[in-house]
Amino acid sequence: MVGRTFRHFKGNLYRLEGFAKNSETLEEMVVYRALYGERGLWVRPARMFFETVERDGRTMKRFELAEELAMEVGDDA
Repeated sequence: MVGRTFRHFKGNLYRLEGFAKNSETLEEMVVYRALYGERGLWVRPARMFFETVERDGRTMKRFELAEELAMEVGDDA
């Protein structure tokens, strides 16, 4: 997964840079970089990064592999 590109459900692209542990709780975290704007580095609990969310009555992944999305579009063509 490290180095792969993900699309956030709101549309922006991010690259998964690696995994880390919270020093206080030992919770696994995902370290990821925005592929737009200032290309900021972000961290989020892994359980949240890979969870599903509901928006406008639809359930979707919070972050989905961009390659999977491209394959789905290609399958419909």
